Amino acid sequence: MSLLAPTLQAFFSDRLISQRQASPHTIAAYRDTLRLLLAFASQATRTQPSQLDIDDLDAPLIGAFLDHLEHERNNGIRTRNARLAAIRSLFKYAARKHPEHAATIQRVLAIPSKRFERAHVTFLTEPELDALLAAPDRGTWTGRRDHAMLLLGAQTGLRAAELTGLACGDIHLGVGAHARCTGKGRKQRITPLTKQTVAVLRTWLNERAGEPGDRLFPTRTGRPLSRDAIEHRIAKHAATAATVCPSLAAKNITPHVLRHTAAMRLLHAGVDTSVIALWLGHEQIETTQIYLHADMKLKEQALARTTPPDTPPGRYRPPDALLAFLEAL
Repeated sequence: MSLLAPTLQAFFSDRLISQRQASPHTIAAYRDTLRLLLAFASQATRTQPSQLDIDDLDAPLIGAFLDHLEHERNNGIRTRNARLAAIRSLFKYAARKHPEHAATIQRVLAIPSKRFERAHVTFLTEPELDALLAAPDRGTWTGRRDHAMLLLGAQTGLRAAELTGLACGDIHLGVGAHARCTGKGRKQRITPLTKQTVAVLRTWLNERAGEPGDRLFPTRTGRPLSRDAIEHRIAKHAATAATVCPSLAAKNITPHVLRHTAAMRLLHAGVDTSVIALWLGHEQIETTQIYLHADMKLKEQALARTTPPDTPPGRYRPPDALLAFLEAL
């Protein structure tokens, strides 16, 4: 067995699980990346994965693997960069364990992430949000559950995993009403609730009648809702709402769109971006800047406060025919 195999095993058991206490999602993502990489390297070098050495995974092979992800597996640039981040994490760990492979490791770590065009942030206007919240049939149990879930997601900006992970005991409806969740990086976050959200959640909790540790939004059989289930429910209600608010038909409504909507509503209310970053649980405040770029209303207000330059429009005058001939040469 080569040096790579025990190093990779220690990376997961010691680094990710024991030291960083990485979430199951992070461990699964890193596992899938390295499994794909080892299979690709094994085929390229005609070596069994357990016999691969660190020097076998040099920069040219890693570059070929990234190209393989894009062109043969049809992965997007974001996925490619996420795979590269997992590989970098492994090689940074290996650099401290095996300085004799420093040259190979440094060349891999020098592989840059690929730049990509950032998609326009999709969010709901107030009429669109009202139509979506009115779409669930509140004459049914699932309709009342979905209405409470949509309202909570649009008001708090919780991620889909945070919504599905909420327990009944995470909702506090007394003085200083708030929702408590565990976000990315196992960070605890508390988000205040509005009076309207408190009233809806109080009604839902009374009907739910669950223990503090029970899921806030379960299926009919009592199991936790999956991310796919939430996306399906939101898409269903968005299609219903589009019959009343046609502009919704042009938008792909997902749980993250509700998160964007919460951020844009805060921005329109004049809340500072640093507070919005705390509200959403962003690791870096720069992440919140995307909402400033997406907000045309703020840009129009800034334009209205400027003084337009007092200059008359110019009049086109054709150039002299001889000079035009010379310039065209």
